[in-house]
Amino acid sequence: MVALATSRSVWFVPIGTEVIHGTLRTMFLASKVGDVRARQIGVFTGSLLTLGTACLFIRWIGAQTARVLAGIGVIWVILTVAFEVSFGRIVLGSSWTRIRADHVPRQGGLLPLGLAARANSPLIAARIRHALRPERTGSLEQAGERH
Repeated sequence: MVALATSRSVWFVPIGTEVIHGTLRTMFLASKVGDVRARQIGVFTGSLLTLGTACLFIRWIGAQTARVLAGIGVIWVILTVAFEVSFGRIVLGSSWTRIRADHVPRQGGLLPLGLAARANSPLIAARIRHALRPERTGSLEQAGERH
C-alpha cells in the first residue's frame, strides 16, 4: 500500500514534466512541423520523459513485484487521463472534439500509444534498474517456504 501511495505522489513529476514539454512543443516545434505532427512527435518524446522519471524514482516508490508495478501503471494512466481532460477543458479551453482527436488514431491521435507507454513505465523502469523481484505463486514454492 505504501508503494501505491508513493507512486501517486511521484506521478506529479512526470505530469509536471509533460506540461513543460507540451509548452515547449507548442512554442518551438508546432510552428515548424504543424500542430498535429508536433503532437505526434510529442507522444514519443513524452513517453521517454515518463520512462526517465520512472527510472529515477522507481526504487523510492518501493514496488518490487510485476503485479504492483502494473497497478501503479494503471493508476498513472487514470490520473493522466483525468488531468489531460480537466487541463484541456478548464485551462486550455479545448473542445471535446479536440480532446477526442488526440485519442483517435484515425484522426492522427497517438495518445493511446503514450498511455500504453505510461502504463508500462513502472515495470520497464524496475527492470532497467534491477528493482523487480519474482512473484511467488506456485504451490511448490509455497510448500517449500513452510519447511
